[in-house]
Amino acid sequence: MRSLRTTVWFLWIAMDSSMLSALHMDRMMEEVEAWRQDPRAFMASRRGAGHLLPPAVDQQVFVLIIEGFLIFNYRPLNELMNRRYFLQIPYKTCKQRRSSRVYTPPDPQGYFDRHVWPMYLKNRQEMEEMVEDLVLLDGLSERDELLSSVLRDVTADIEALRQR
Repeated sequence: MRSLRTTVWFLWIAMDSSMLSALHMDRMMEEVEAWRQDPRAFMASRRGAGHLLPPAVDQQVFVLIIEGFLIFNYRPLNELMNRRYFLQIPYKTCKQRRSSRVYTPPDPQGYFDRHVWPMYLKNRQEMEEMVEDLVLLDGLSERDELLSSVLRDVTADIEALRQR
């Protein structure tokens, strides 16, 4: 009897904007659907990702990670997710991190307080009303601690898939 080997591949799709209407959600959904149909072909077709793929083995598990704080506000995308995590940070930390980034063009004076934070609060309220199984993570925790927590959950899901 041959032993089954499982290879897990992660692919990140990132979103960034403060308003859902500013995002190209139709394009995002096309990307996700292409990945769902054939993760191996999807990765092979992406510049720089194809060389990461090993030869096919008996059993492979592909994990798609989609990040961005508005991903849960778009119901069609949200409904495809098995796990949902949200990193929370307080206002002061968020403002400090935002101000340390370089934007082109730069944010106008007061933009964070007038636009970014109010939109965050609005979108977060909508997200919390839409998503039932959201895991809230403390964004002030150590990165390794956060990653270990998520990895435990994902590993458990992969093991459950193997048992089917």
